[in-house]
Amino acid sequence: MDDQVADLSAAQRQRPRGCRLGRNAPPPRSNDVIQLYDTMARRKLPFAPADEKRITMYVCGPTVYGRAHIGNARPAVVFDTLARLIRHQYGADSLVYARNVTDVDDKIIASAQSEGVDPSLITERFERFYLEDMGALGVAPPDIAPHATQEIPAMVAMIAELIERGHAYEADGHVLFEVASDPDYGALSKRDREAMLAGARVEVAPYKRDGADFVLWKPSAEGVIGWDSPWGRGRPGWHIECSAMIRAHLGETIDIHGGGLDLIFPHHENEIAQSRCAHGGAPLARHWVHNGFLDMGAEKMSKSLGNVVTVDALLDAGHRGEVLRLALLSAHYRQPLPWTETLIAQSKATLDRWYRLLSELCHFEGAEETSEINWQALEALSDDINSPAFLARLSLMADHLWKLRNDYFHSTSDTVEYQGLAYQRDVFRNTARLIGLLLEEPDEWFRGEGDNSAIDALIAERDAAKKARDFATADRIRDELKAEGILLEDGPGGTTWRRA
Repeated sequence: MDDQVADLSAAQRQRPRGCRLGRNAPPPRSNDVIQLYDTMARRKLPFAPADEKRITMYVCGPTVYGRAHIGNARPAVVFDTLARLIRHQYGADSLVYARNVTDVDDKIIASAQSEGVDPSLITERFERFYLEDMGALGVAPPDIAPHATQEIPAMVAMIAELIERGHAYEADGHVLFEVASDPDYGALSKRDREAMLAGARVEVAPYKRDGADFVLWKPSAEGVIGWDSPWGRGRPGWHIECSAMIRAHLGETIDIHGGGLDLIFPHHENEIAQSRCAHGGAPLARHWVHNGFLDMGAEKMSKSLGNVVTVDALLDAGHRGEVLRLALLSAHYRQPLPWTETLIAQSKATLDRWYRLLSELCHFEGAEETSEINWQALEALSDDINSPAFLARLSLMADHLWKLRNDYFHSTSDTVEYQGLAYQRDVFRNTARLIGLLLEEPDEWFRGEGDNSAIDALIAERDAAKKARDFATADRIRDELKAEGILLEDGPGGTTWRRA
């Protein structure tokens, strides 16, 4: 049982009305330091920002040429949760969170050519869709969303510096990073040369000095999007985008760089090399954080494998964004997450139960509102974003609140304390909201979407029948609604309903 509320039931019957339970004897607080698993170090490390008043985090964002699938949503939800935790621990204005938009890419160009439109129409459309889909999952927009097409001067400047420092060279209209010039290349992925070459699926080209060298700038053919540069008209390679945007908006060394496991090599490895060599050896990030894959069976979910389900398709199927968010947080972010209909159904059932609890307790009033959250849940989340442990703590809190609610309604004593129950309800709700859950009011959650006036009218008719002791009519209305998938719940605060 939760240490924070373990003796609450007995205390309710002993304390005078108006006493604020939990105020005079707060639980011992754990160390507030956030621990994060660092991919570079291969172990958990205390999070140590350079400046606690300006914490910097950069996460690789979408390449906007198609709808985001639910696997794409996992890093968005994970790092949104981390951002919420950092702001809770260090202050609402402590974090500068950047997530880039790759809006120039071979796939974007191909999509624009197939539709016969300018690439900007493709990118604007799918960026809008991406923001809508992520917003439906409770993901807040980043503080900064740099677009590759708007950062070309910064990329050209960094490429020029790399050439000047002897880390890049021009060949056949291309500029390439010379991997051999960086003795620390491979420190993040910890792969040997053969594994790196195989993993990168490198392009064999006669203009390369070495097969591992990667493109910083490449020429654009006539009619293909491009920009003027010292090396001719062209466009940037993918890797240089992030390095240049990080430096331009956050600085040479940031506190956290995040993304999916699939980005460790070659993307993040190449980012590190570019930035380190351009900045005289300064590290790109103090902490490297990567989330695991979401899979549909044995394979990770990816567009190239064709085993994807998009966020908008899930929403159109009637799954609520908060349900999908809970499902994405149900496994530890570094572990694989099998995506199944069972997982979605379990997540919905959990939220239904929690919202039902808030509905049952909504009429309780405390002496004052509280912004407190459960310290054990916070401790779990601070331990490398351990969302399963956090959710387990929430479930324990919900179980105990149900017990307190039942104790209250079955008590024959008129001295039962209910303000402590209201306080614990508020702590429960605040705790869930820390990770973006229980943001709606219970009646709105169970109403769902659409015009519910007919349902409300039938419930009002049933209430009138019950007051007139016409129980046959009241039962008939309940049965009719049940046949339509509408379940009624009678409680001290009145009748509420939900869809089955």
